[in-house]
Amino acid sequence: MHCEKVYLVINPRAGQDMTKMTDVFTLFAAAGWDVDNALVEYGGHAGELATKAAKRDYDLIIGHGGDGTTNELVNAVMQSKKQTSVVGVLAGGTANQWPHEISMPLDPIKAALALINSDVRKVDVGRITVQSIVFPGASQEQQVAQEEEEEKAKKARKKDKIEYYFLLTAGLGIDASVISHTSKSLKERIGSLAFDVAAAKELPAQHPFHVEICEVDAEHEEAQAKTLWTGEALQIVLGNTRLYGDAIDLTPNAYIDDGLLDICIITANSPFTKLQQMASLVLRHKPDSDTTTYVQGSHFTLTLPATIGLQLDGSAMELEDCLTDEESAALKQAKDAANVMVTYRFDVFKQALPVAIPRTYDNTLFAATHDTDNEQPSIVSSLHDGAGQAATQEQIDALLKGGKQVTVSGVAPHPEKNSTYILAGTTRKESTGDIKPVAVRVTTDTQLYTRKGERVALGAVAALQDGALILVEGKTSKRGVMQASSIIV
Repeated sequence: MHCEKVYLVINPRAGQDMTKMTDVFTLFAAAGWDVDNALVEYGGHAGELATKAAKRDYDLIIGHGGDGTTNELVNAVMQSKKQTSVVGVLAGGTANQWPHEISMPLDPIKAALALINSDVRKVDVGRITVQSIVFPGASQEQQVAQEEEEEKAKKARKKDKIEYYFLLTAGLGIDASVISHTSKSLKERIGSLAFDVAAAKELPAQHPFHVEICEVDAEHEEAQAKTLWTGEALQIVLGNTRLYGDAIDLTPNAYIDDGLLDICIITANSPFTKLQQMASLVLRHKPDSDTTTYVQGSHFTLTLPATIGLQLDGSAMELEDCLTDEESAALKQAKDAANVMVTYRFDVFKQALPVAIPRTYDNTLFAATHDTDNEQPSIVSSLHDGAGQAATQEQIDALLKGGKQVTVSGVAPHPEKNSTYILAGTTRKESTGDIKPVAVRVTTDTQLYTRKGERVALGAVAALQDGALILVEGKTSKRGVMQASSIIV
């Protein structure tokens, strides 16, 4: 992945461990990345920071936080004119669904190495808008006036661009209600258990709702919509990816590059099955297949009561955020809010967003095959394959005496530079005994030896295990990056 300018958005409220951020910056410096960063200070701030970064043409915008932080970055890049900035992630939230989906390590050091050794892939993004909102009990004259207002509202929405994007899932029903009533402070203290606490309070009030799902012809908007499904549902999940609640594959056939959303409709045909299905969602078990229906679509509408909650990528969404000022005022004044019907419009933008995907990922979410232009440097089967002249005992003794002892934390090849590795580790400062992070850049100019003086090939670096002790000789920059001239493995 070609990368020079990087912007790191750090959300300290997501609950992640901030102690390793210095190590992360050191690794990025070793990769040759020029990194700027900013802390998220309030709700929506991550999106504002990412919007500025996208306008300034940063190559890579990384979110260090949860799926909500990632969602804000996705919206910022999708709403930018160029849509060229790549979105990356360093896990730090409660669920971390996106890192799990793409096999991105949760440990910041491992994740930083995985980002360095990533490819840019284009993925689908879903978009939601409000197509219409209908208030009950209107007379014929009022109905005509309402239709005129709806037409004005449509034009206003196109002008004001009241739209939101999502990368993972959208949900309508039980999950949105639970998420919206989950205490943020409690989530910071006990993590995902906070959702269970909220669920225990909210489940008794949940009930099936009527929904109609219609497929829309995006090329001929005036064409008659085709009904895909209609009936009573407990929960609707629109999956662009497969995991739900970071635990179950609720949409197991979803691909992130096929231009489709997989829609899972969870129903209940009796009070018993209602409780059963609700319990399954809370306990993160796959619902009963007999009361679960699947449909697919690229452009479609969902019509349902306006009181039903909505979540995007695990964050609660307010209906009013999608409405014009006139619609929002009318909704607040509605006497029978339970009978107000809203029609959401969902569209998929196929392979519209560039994201960083680790080269070690098995491509489960991708329907299309992927060929990389820069193959990873091969790891030699023999450590002595291609070995050069052995070192004298005096040279080895000098290295043992003057070399810096490094404890290995991880290794990754640099995909842009052949036969180059970035090694993460720590070293102890002799004067104070403090542990300091260090990033070692290993190239073909680096000489590798065993403690007996035998010369070994560059591939020996890739074979190093976490916790291994090595001795490194070379110049260290102020940012802790060490250009290795010699290493004893």
